[in-house]
Amino acid sequence: MDVRVGDRVEMKKPHPCGGRVFTVLRVGMDFKIKCETCGHEILLPRKKAEKGVKTILATENNDV
Repeated sequence: MDVRVGDRVEMKKPHPCGGRVFTVLRVGMDFKIKCETCGHEILLPRKKAEKGVKTILATENNDV
């Protein structure tokens, strides 16, 4: 799965606040994502984060 920093992703399970859309803040062995509804930041292991992603909604163009 090609998830990059700045992408907006929809997760399969909602955050306790009810939001499903998150912004990716960091990618590596762990993913750091931020809930767009309440602003809470979550650190997930890469395997769990990739498994939980339903769709990538928007991609920020970071051509290097």
